[in-house]
Amino acid sequence: MMQFYGALVLFMTLSTACGLRCFTCTAAEPKSCTDTKSCPVIFNRCYSLKVDGFDIVTKGCQNSIACVGAVTCCEGNLCNSAVPAGPGVILLLVSSAIITLFL
Repeated sequence: MMQFYGALVLFMTLSTACGLRCFTCTAAEPKSCTDTKSCPVIFNRCYSLKVDGFDIVTKGCQNSIACVGAVTCCEGNLCNSAVPAGPGVILLLVSSAIITLFL
């Protein structure tokens, strides 16, 4: 059982060390935004911005300081998708299962 915890900690450490990944695009339909990008170190959030009056959505990497006004920011890999996806969802499910089993 201890090996499992060690593997889980290693997995979480490696996924954090690889840097933040965000969806990045400028598109009319948010669900069509499928390109991803590794963010430079200075960016610690993913963002989405819907331009009022136009059917355009912009997504990408952002610094938390600039997360104001119409800019919607989130923390975590690929968190700015239109639908939950990627390793973040899997990690959430695994952590929920562990908590359910052991608490």
